[in-house]
Amino acid sequence: MPHPVRSLTVDALPVDIFATPQELAAAAAQLVQAHLAQTLARQGSAAAILATGNSQLQFLDELVRLGGVDWSKITLFHMDEYLGMPESHPASFRRFLREKLVERVHPKAMYGMQGDALDVAAEIRRYVGLLEAHPPVVCVMGIGENGHIAFNDPPADFHTREIMHVVNLDEACRRQQVGEGHFARLEDVPRQALSLTVPALLKPPHVMALVPEARKAAAVRAALQGPVTENCPASILRTQPQVTLYLDRESAGLLR
Repeated sequence: MPHPVRSLTVDALPVDIFATPQELAAAAAQLVQAHLAQTLARQGSAAAILATGNSQLQFLDELVRLGGVDWSKITLFHMDEYLGMPESHPASFRRFLREKLVERVHPKAMYGMQGDALDVAAEIRRYVGLLEAHPPVVCVMGIGENGHIAFNDPPADFHTREIMHVVNLDEACRRQQVGEGHFARLEDVPRQALSLTVPALLKPPHVMALVPEARKAAAVRAALQGPVTENCPASILRTQPQVTLYLDRESAGLLR
């Protein structure tokens, strides 16, 4: 297992810094594999919430390569989807997860948020019911360039009792989607999305935030060295001892 080049704790949050994105991804995949295997041994089934997006690609590849998980007993969820977007759209997050993981490992089930559902309230009730029927033991998330977790852009709601909600996407978030190549123009990026709430993301007993790349360095610095504030949603991770933050040298490059 790859070892971090530096480890620290910020408030309640353990932080491991790896030399490369590949080592970060390999270490995270091994830890997720272990959590899933332990849960299967204990109760015969397990569920996980996984992030999508470019920063998660190496992790998903490592999870597939590593093996050692009986995927036929694993139920998968994701954490956000653009409002009004069909799964056939190239930028759909449920399509991303199906192509990058589901079609390669064939889990027991993968439940996608239907962003194009005609009755949004009914879709939220459906997805919340599935999460309650299959409580996730692991949540793997990223951090956005604006500090968001899932699509909870600043100012995020740290105290909502809801599990899933409709969110408005700020311009920084929408520009990130263009920069990652998912849309040609800012005007093409939807302005709203479905997202799990901050408390829902933090509910599983094992939560990991995987944050490689220099473009995330400013958000990482704000999350770890600024105040815990809803204006930097990722800062809430510092109050959560069940979370581990994985960085690489570049994403940790602005830390003091």
